[in-house]
Amino acid sequence: MTELQLKVDGMHCASCALLIEEELEELDGVAEAKASFRKQQARVVFDDARVVPVILEKIGELGYRASVVE
Repeated sequence: MTELQLKVDGMHCASCALLIEEELEELDGVAEAKASFRKQQARVVFDDARVVPVILEKIGELGYRASVVE
């Protein structure tokens, strides 16, 4: 499994973080997603690097901006 840290812009409340977690965990290949409104970040555990663009696209579809934290 691979872990990815993301900076997520645009979250306004804890419900935003919950929405991101729920939607990402539905993606094929994603084992776990945890988002933090307070930190404006998300941590995603997945099993295939091809999932990364799909993760970023899904967050964009939800109305937020995400970038990989290096």
